[in-house]
Amino acid sequence: MGSDTRYESAIADKNGASTRAQNRPYYTPVGNEEAVFRAAYRQGLSIVLKGPTGCGKTRFVEAMAHDLGRPLITVACHDDLTTADLVGRYLLRGDETVWVDGPLTRAVREGAICYLDEVVEARQDTTVVLHPLADYRRQLPIERLGVTLDAAPGFGLVVSYNPGYQSVLKDLKDSTRQRMVAIEFGFPAPEIEESIVAHEAGVGRETAAALVRFGQAIRRLETGGLREVASTRVLIAAGRLTAEGLSLGEAALAAIAGPLTDDATVGRGLAEMIDVYLDTGTGAGD
Repeated sequence: MGSDTRYESAIADKNGASTRAQNRPYYTPVGNEEAVFRAAYRQGLSIVLKGPTGCGKTRFVEAMAHDLGRPLITVACHDDLTTADLVGRYLLRGDETVWVDGPLTRAVREGAICYLDEVVEARQDTTVVLHPLADYRRQLPIERLGVTLDAAPGFGLVVSYNPGYQSVLKDLKDSTRQRMVAIEFGFPAPEIEESIVAHEAGVGRETAAALVRFGQAIRRLETGGLREVASTRVLIAAGRLTAEGLSLGEAALAAIAGPLTDDATVGRGLAEMIDVYLDTGTGAGD
């Protein structure tokens, strides 16, 4: 078809982006997570990051890869992710059929850190391929090639998921869990979260503090109408909107309340909370 190169690029873009940051990604530790990660990595142990959406797991991995001087290959897992997407497949190039490595195989060959984001979204028969990599063997069998690759020095396997979001049908297999060191993540303490929002959104500390107070109030709610609680990510998004000239109320409605619920009643309740916590006078019925 004359488009094999473009197709191979599309496979790489879909299934694994390799990055090597020039400057350290901004990350503020909230506990001993950096020390645990470094110790596990030095011992060749695989790592599972557990915590809510938008709490900084991906940024943490980026910062650790930078500190360790390793390239990072990230895979956003999804329902249709197959073993071939991770390991590789044969593609037609002109009159020849050639093998193209998947992101996991590239990481194994190059000694990169492979990060599987939201790993439980992938099918369980796909994640089983991780087992010989995640234990003492540190090997990747490639059945289509009839070879078994030993992980190059520097290779690391990191996966993440949100235990409070996935259903029982989308949980991490016990046989996978017990091959990994777990690092628990939560939302940072208010003063740390304020500094993160201020830095990432480019807003003043007062604006950041107001958004964090509002986010914490949402996290204390007990209602079934919220898809998730307010993450640090949505607070940063609201801050960025205010940096572009929107009022706090407009920014909070668009970046926090809107993404968190489709329920009209809950939405009105969040609008009322915006008036209370951000003192904006937006009006719940506007």
